[in-house]
Amino acid sequence: MRFLSLVHVLFATPILAALPYKGVDWSSLLVEEKAGRTYKSNTGQVQPLETILKSSGVNTVRQRIWVNPSDGNYNLDYNVKLAKRAKAAGLKIYLDFHYSDTWADPGKQGIPAAWAGLSTDALVKKIGEYTKSVMDRFQTEALELAMVSIGNEITAGLLWPTGQISKSGGPKNAAALLHSASQAIRTSTLSLKPKIMIHLDNGWNWSTQQWWYDLVLSSGGGLVASDYDIQGVSYYPFYNSAATLSALGTSLTNMVNKYGKEVMVVETDWPTYCANPAYAFPSDAKSIPLSVDGQIQWIKAIAQKLAAVPGGKGTGFSYWEPAWIDNAGLGSSCGWNLMVSDQGQDMGSLKVFGEI
Repeated sequence: MRFLSLVHVLFATPILAALPYKGVDWSSLLVEEKAGRTYKSNTGQVQPLETILKSSGVNTVRQRIWVNPSDGNYNLDYNVKLAKRAKAAGLKIYLDFHYSDTWADPGKQGIPAAWAGLSTDALVKKIGEYTKSVMDRFQTEALELAMVSIGNEITAGLLWPTGQISKSGGPKNAAALLHSASQAIRTSTLSLKPKIMIHLDNGWNWSTQQWWYDLVLSSGGGLVASDYDIQGVSYYPFYNSAATLSALGTSLTNMVNKYGKEVMVVETDWPTYCANPAYAFPSDAKSIPLSVDGQIQWIKAIAQKLAAVPGGKGTGFSYWEPAWIDNAGLGSSCGWNLMVSDQGQDMGSLKVFGEI
């Protein structure tokens, strides 16, 4: 059995104290535990991950939900089990719908196998029925949800090809699907309704954000501003040299000024090891070291951008996925983006959430 020490980082400082949501994505925890992984606090004590997160200043956990994955990981039952642990630890829950049987992101938004062949109208109805059934299950289990994202990184649309933005009628269909999902949450049996989020990638790119919202909201598909409460964005430093912290701050500010919604950085991370990055890092991040201290500096910089958003509408962030041991690069060209330290490697110790 391999022991890992969570790097206590970021969350208990004045900069972060003003943010209502200080989160991490912990979706893969049950997969890691099944594989025999355990976690240690900085004092060397083996503890449940939720205990370590809570003591580190985390107050929100993000978890993805897939419709019918082949192995059951990330399905509804999986998410209920994970959410019960979050509730017991006093953590808020942020549920992230992928509306797919597997990963949904800007490059793929595969329709669930059981929904294939449905007409547009039938698919609009189906996404509502499914979303409501999930919400009703959480109510039955007495599990409150703080936030729900109706789709994951849906810049290119969702439920392809029906809601694919690049297709004829795609923006209108995407709007209809999102409106149906939103209404399902609003009309569910949940006694306390969660905030509803729309989540796009490339949060640093104001042009992308403006293009998408103006297009979809004006498409005639029925999506209106009251259908959502939060504009969530992904923001990574290692996919585009133009993704500067300055650009992020401008984009978030412009979003609030134009649309008036809360904004959140719901996916980000920073490497402690990146020997051969595929792209140059943003110019105003090059002084941040690739280290545990660099992780602290990165999250602090994002928190500062959120805190500077007008009207206090920069309400939080979520680090993606700091404890997913079997995916240390987290999909990047970097070798280690986790906030845990493998005892078998000289990776330092995770000290981020408590030191910002």
